[in-house]
Amino acid sequence: MKTIAGKAAVASAVMALVLGAAAPAGAALDVGQRAPAFSAPAALGGKPFTYSLSTALARGPVVVYFFPAAFTQGCSIEAHAFAEAIDQFAALGATVIGVSTDDIDTLAKFSSQACQGKFPVASDADKTISKSFDAIMQTRPDYATRVSYVIAPDGTVAAQYQSLNPEKHVEKMLDGVRALPRRAAAR
Repeated sequence: MKTIAGKAAVASAVMALVLGAAAPAGAALDVGQRAPAFSAPAALGGKPFTYSLSTALARGPVVVYFFPAAFTQGCSIEAHAFAEAIDQFAALGATVIGVSTDDIDTLAKFSSQACQGKFPVASDADKTISKSFDAIMQTRPDYATRVSYVIAPDGTVAAQYQSLNPEKHVEKMLDGVRALPRRAAAR
């Protein structure tokens, strides 16, 4: 006969599986690990261009945040929060790029609406970037999971935060940029 605590643990495990897991899906790159370099089709304010992480890092730290799908509630909340905080990132010498597996046409609209034209979003339709950053959602592998990284100008991961809840990503990334040595943040 199982104990009540044992039954509760089994019930919790079953609910986590049914609900897509309570913990974030996927593994994130570790702090200190080299971030994979990438170039990708991107949009800023609805205008397409090719984004290069190495070019952005030459100007200072970069926040690379992955999100599951443009125009979904959580992703729109997160994009709006990054847009509202973009001046704080800029004051610290950092830039922001959002990445999802959406196509570039969808992201062009998303960049001008949810992102308010304040930062670019890149299309990772073939999931190459998401895979290289360990940002594929395990329960729905066609989508990126919600994970954010601060990449130092030397190309290493300085901070990371993973949670399907979009609420704390901006705060955690600002803290990560603030924790960088001043010369790295102000490059």
